[in-house]
Order: sequence, then structure tokens, then C-alpha cells
Amino acid sequence: MPALAELIQSVRPVSDAWTARAVDRLNRLTKPVGSLGKLESLAAALVRIRESLDIQFSRKVVFTFAADHGVAESGVSLFPQSVTGQMVKNFLAGGAAVNVLARLAGAEVRVIDAGVIEPSGAAGLIEKRLGPGTLNFLKENAMSLENARRAVEWGADVFLDEFAAHPIDLAGVGEMGIGNSTSAAAVFCALLDMPPEKIAGRGTGLDDAALANKRRVVADGLRLRRPNPSDPLDVLSKVGGFEIGQMAGCYIAGGSKRVPMLVDGFISTAAALLAERMCPALKQYLFFSHASAEGGHAEILKQIGATPLLDLDLRLGEGTAAALAMRVLEASAAIFTEMATFESARVDEAESR
Repeated sequence: MPALAELIQSVRPVSDAWTARAVDRLNRLTKPVGSLGKLESLAAALVRIRESLDIQFSRKVVFTFAADHGVAESGVSLFPQSVTGQMVKNFLAGGAAVNVLARLAGAEVRVIDAGVIEPSGAAGLIEKRLGPGTLNFLKENAMSLENARRAVEWGADVFLDEFAAHPIDLAGVGEMGIGNSTSAAAVFCALLDMPPEKIAGRGTGLDDAALANKRRVVADGLRLRRPNPSDPLDVLSKVGGFEIGQMAGCYIAGGSKRVPMLVDGFISTAAALLAERMCPALKQYLFFSHASAEGGHAEILKQIGATPLLDLDLRLGEGTAAALAMRVLEASAAIFTEMATFESARVDEAESR
């Protein structure tokens, strides 16, 4: 793959000229101007990205990155770390929620081992292991700076390899990893200068005492590791996760190919924020699937100026919300490409007032 700096440079800002062309067509469709609300603004965003008035989603893919987290040993999750590897096998067998929702959306699921404790070697698994999980950031940096950079590059490789095999028109990015909501919360706190009490949530269902412990773990980890908020790779290396870094690379690679990228939920948003801090032009390629019920996700979305497509109290991850939100973007594209104009339908337009 190209070097990270080269990949970032290849993400071009979208063109206002394509926005104008999209708005012109939307205003000529057989409806009052703006009456389809966000479906219209989404259509304009898709046109800007694809640089075409003919928006088609022939191939849709959900990328699910899995990895374990050393911080899990500090009592931040109800589930044992063995669940990460077990769920990887469930994804590959087609039995998880993301598989069900991706099938409904007509999307493929690609499962990536970014650093699960026990390698499975299962058929169909994309192997991008950076190690048997990260280290516990309460005791030391989660990973080396070299591995942080490698995580982003390997995540980009995943997307670029799939795209080279057969072009992708729409992608969603999700994750699996026991302990990863703690790492994501630490990333958010570092990048947004927000306290753990506003960010860290119940994850897999923590009670009040366990939630208080999780927030202490995040606060202590940030105090001890001192991640530099102006250096995304430093933040990733000190308190992040292998799958979080690989998701960030996947987003950037998608932007380099002008593919709309759906951000799944809480952990995926942490990866998207890291990616956007590395590559500011990427923001125009990202669509935020939903407002998660986890932690302070809704507040985070407000802070970064992102409008979620759905609000269904989901907090599972995996790519579930991204698969659901694909249908919203498809509806937007269908309205834009298939509706008749006033002229073609011979319908009178509104009179000027």
C-alpha cells in the first residue's frame, strides 16, 4: 500500500460544483423544495463524493475488525476475553446480528483479526494480527508507536485489497473486542478534553460500582500515559486498540477511493475521530450511522458536528447500525436517481410568491 502520508494526501476535498449540480436536480424533482429533508442533503453528499449524478450501490461491504484489550484485566467488562475469539467464529459462520442485518441490506461482511488473543485460523478470516491484544494502559502504553502506525496502514490495506478485487460502492466499519469501549472512551477523553464521567458508559452492562471503576481506569490511564491530543498516533499508541487503529486506516482508504463510509457506533466513532484528525478532508466522506446508547456518544456526536442517521438505542457494535443505515443511504440515492422531474412528468411547478 502507499505510505500513510501518501494515502492521506490522496483523500481529496469534495467539490462545491457537484453540490450545486445535486441541488439543482433535487429542486426539479416532483415535490416541494426540501420536502424530503435529510434524504435530500444525504443525496447531495453522495453526489459530492462520487462526482456523479448516477449514484449506484452495486457492492456494499461491512468490515468488522476484532481485537482484544489488555485493559480488560482491570475489571472493565462483564465478559471474559475469550468471547472476542468466539464471536469472530460466529461472524464467520453468519450467526451474529451484523450478519443478519447485512443480509437484509444485501451487504457482504468481512471479518478481520486485528489482534485477538487466540488466533483462530478460520476460513474466510482476514489475518492482520498485530499481536495477542494490546497491553494494559494502566501499566504501560497500549502498543508501540510503530504498531500504532502499522495498525492504520494494515487497516487501509484491508480496504484497498477488497477494492482492488472488486470495487466497493458503500462501506460500513464496525468492531468486536472485549474491553474496547474503555479504550475508545480514553481516546475520546484525550482528543476532546472531556472527563471520563461524561464519556465512559456501561459497555456490556456494568452496574454502578463497575462503571465507577471503569471511569477510574480511564482517568488513571490518561494521567499515567499522558497522550498528546495533537498527535493521533500518540493517542492511539498509548490508550487505543489494534482494531481502533485498523478501522481508522480503513476509513482513510475508503476516502482515497471516494467511497461513502458509514461509521457504526461508539468505538467506530473513536476510530473515525482519530482518522479525521490525521486526515481532515476525510470528514466529508463519513456518515454516522446512529446515536449509540453507550456512554456519551450523543454528546460526542454533537461535539464533532456529526448528525446520526438513526437513533434506536443500539449499543452492540459489530457493524450492526452501519448495515441498517445502508438502507437510508440507498433510499436517498433512489429518490435522487429515480424520481421524475417536473418537466419529465409534465407536472406544473410552484408559482413564485
